[in-house]
Amino acid sequence: MLPCDSRGVQQILIYADSLTWGIIPDTRRRLPFALRWPGILEADLGAAGRDARVIEDCLNGRTTVWDDPFKPGRNGLVGLEQRIEACSPLALAILMLGTNDFLAMHARDAWHSAQGIRALVRAIRRAPIEPGMPVPEVMVVAPPEIRDPKGPIAPKFVDADRLCGGIAEAYARVAGEERCHFFDAGTVTTTSQVDGVHLDADQHAALGHALAKLVAPILPAT
Repeated sequence: MLPCDSRGVQQILIYADSLTWGIIPDTRRRLPFALRWPGILEADLGAAGRDARVIEDCLNGRTTVWDDPFKPGRNGLVGLEQRIEACSPLALAILMLGTNDFLAMHARDAWHSAQGIRALVRAIRRAPIEPGMPVPEVMVVAPPEIRDPKGPIAPKFVDADRLCGGIAEAYARVAGEERCHFFDAGTVTTTSQVDGVHLDADQHAALGHALAKLVAPILPAT
């Protein structure tokens, strides 16, 4: 079975956190879909003649595999297999998580976060999808490194800019070992100068355009 819905539209699941949800730095507001990188990815794929639907599953505060003592339901591993099942058939699942692994209550480093990504990749591949449906391709996107957190979120990210050092290299290593696609978001954008953690609208655009060029050839011909 091809990884598309009944209309022949290929489906892409993005499993991520507030960077992708589109929170506007230093506010509690959200960028519209057309300005978030998933929306830009979908638009670029359409412009390139690839009929794709981007499904967003982006939760503020989501970690790779750790529980948040202050907010329930933030462990990205919990329920992921069921999300794959619910959204199938999928052509591709994109993981962009890790920023919240460096919240002060976790005190993880890049190696720990990469092992969390490994657990998520494996969960996607063992999801209980219906017989005959394809196991989706997986792309790991390393988020840009946190830099000098400031504003209301600064206390939550104390020392995070040091702890997250080397995240792209650690994610690339795991992606290679797990044989999935990889992209370092830090090659096309930094984090916002406003809060040092999230993405501004122009940074969403840079990431969406870059990923569209990588995703298009991954999608199988329908």
